[in-house]
Amino acid sequence: MLPPKSWKRAVRALSVLFLTAAATLAPTAAAQAATAPSRGWNDFTCKPSAAHPRPVVLVHGTFGNSWDNWLALAPYLVDRGYCVFSLDYGQLPGVPLFNGLGPIAASAGQLDSYVDRVLAATGAPEADLVGHSQGGMMPRWYLKFLGGAEKVNALVGIAPDNHGTTLLGLTKLLPYFPGAEDVISSATPGLADQVAGSAFITKLNEGGDTVPGVRYHVIATRYDEVVTPYRSQFLTGPNVTNVLIQDKCALDLSEHVAIGTVDRVTFHEVANALDPAHATPTTCLSAIG
Repeated sequence: MLPPKSWKRAVRALSVLFLTAAATLAPTAAAQAATAPSRGWNDFTCKPSAAHPRPVVLVHGTFGNSWDNWLALAPYLVDRGYCVFSLDYGQLPGVPLFNGLGPIAASAGQLDSYVDRVLAATGAPEADLVGHSQGGMMPRWYLKFLGGAEKVNALVGIAPDNHGTTLLGLTKLLPYFPGAEDVISSATPGLADQVAGSAFITKLNEGGDTVPGVRYHVIATRYDEVVTPYRSQFLTGPNVTNVLIQDKCALDLSEHVAIGTVDRVTFHEVANALDPAHATPTTCLSAIG
């Protein structure tokens, strides 16, 4: 079903805060993107090794982009011998830097094109996907409706809103992205699509959470304040592994943003998910590994 009218009004009220500063911030955002460090990822000359035969495509979350979400995880994986790539998706016209705001089905089409580009460049028959927040959920549309299951070996979702969240949860992301409240247009379908019970979330989960031929690995945190309850992130179906990071390290206090951007305990679990044949125990000591 569609979000109730109250949700629609709330989305509009939130959205109206966002576009006024776009013209002012655009030059700064473009300069930041141009000078953002890559530290070895998005190298389209990279060829996967026998040890890591599939390229890894990183899928950012709502309000994120192809570099800020991955300043820690991308080099972590590059240092371990992976060919790593990241895309921008869900852009709105005139809104720089803050992505993941367009219709999620259309964003899945952008992912489809990007994976094709990566596979063509690397010569690999399949890729692995690692996504944070919306980026861990959106690829499921690609897998289910756009033929992605034929091109993807595994989807690793970090704090994904697989069964939706509330608008209040989405607004809790704003303090982590200074200026975001000043840079969203009056139409933000990417937010409305993520509300629990939306038409998008309902269709995504109809007939089951998974599709054959893909491994799913979900990593959640007990302290997630955005996608709640945190167990709504977990998937049901064959070839699914659901992990609560506090079961690996009880001392890990990472919340929704930290688990996907800086938490090395989670990074170790991601590496295990990408290469389960050589997995080693994820513990609190993984934070210094």
